Amino acid sequence: QVQLVESGGGLVQAGGSLRLSCAVSGRIFATYAMGWFRQAPGKEREFVAAIRWSGGDTYYADSVKGRFTISRDNAEDTVYMQMNSLKTEDTAVYYCAAERTLNILKTTTTPIYWGQGTQVTVSS
Repeated sequence: QVQLVESGGGLVQAGGSLRLSCAVSGRIFATYAMGWFRQAPGKEREFVAAIRWSGGDTYYADSVKGRFTISRDNAEDTVYMQMNSLKTEDTAVYYCAAERTLNILKTTTTPIYWGQGTQVTVSS
């Protein structure tokens, strides 16, 4: 079993930055991928970014490419997402997620492990 706990959300003005953190506990295999999804009011949950737990490959949704950066610290068992140049349309609840592989994580809408979510609100 894997537990994911997000933190770092908040209120920020457009153009600002936030860093989300996801504390990971439980048994994570090297082949697993970690990532972030988000869900805005009235919209479906969507993929944002992913990274292999073993490091290396990353993958981003087109809407955040060049603005968001996902990273992980295996020593701290934490996944981060640095969000820069935030836009009002980035407002959503952000969820940390884990899946067995990167290919599955970037294509699924129901990863096997989810966190409880953290609210990000970007004001104009």
